[in-house]
Amino acid sequence: MAFQLGEDNDGGMNEMNLIPLIDIMLVLMIIFLVTATVANPSIPLTLPQTAAEVVDQPPKAITVSINANNQVAWDDQVISLDELKTRLQEAGQEPQKPTVQLRADKEAKYDTVAQVMSHASEAGLSDIAFVSDN
Repeated sequence: MAFQLGEDNDGGMNEMNLIPLIDIMLVLMIIFLVTATVANPSIPLTLPQTAAEVVDQPPKAITVSINANNQVAWDDQVISLDELKTRLQEAGQEPQKPTVQLRADKEAKYDTVAQVMSHASEAGLSDIAFVSDN
């Protein structure tokens, strides 16, 4: 003799109730929208106009490229490592030190890249940027 309370539902839950999830998402969306408008108030301003000029020009950039055959190029001109060292020394003597943009092929030897960086460092050019493809 067995007692049964309630319905006989051995199948379990066949589908998930999404209504509470949708309610929570709508409340969160409203909270984010209200907070975004409060965090960034848009106050109409009329800013004054000035005739001041920028005193410090951004430093010029030197582009040094190393191809897969380990040839070094200054901008678009292929040069030797000795010529590169001379040019970097001259650039290091300028009052405002230029930025060195180093573009090295992925097949270039690490030794060549290290030599270029060493010559730039010896010339006092410590602002070196590695250029890569996105």
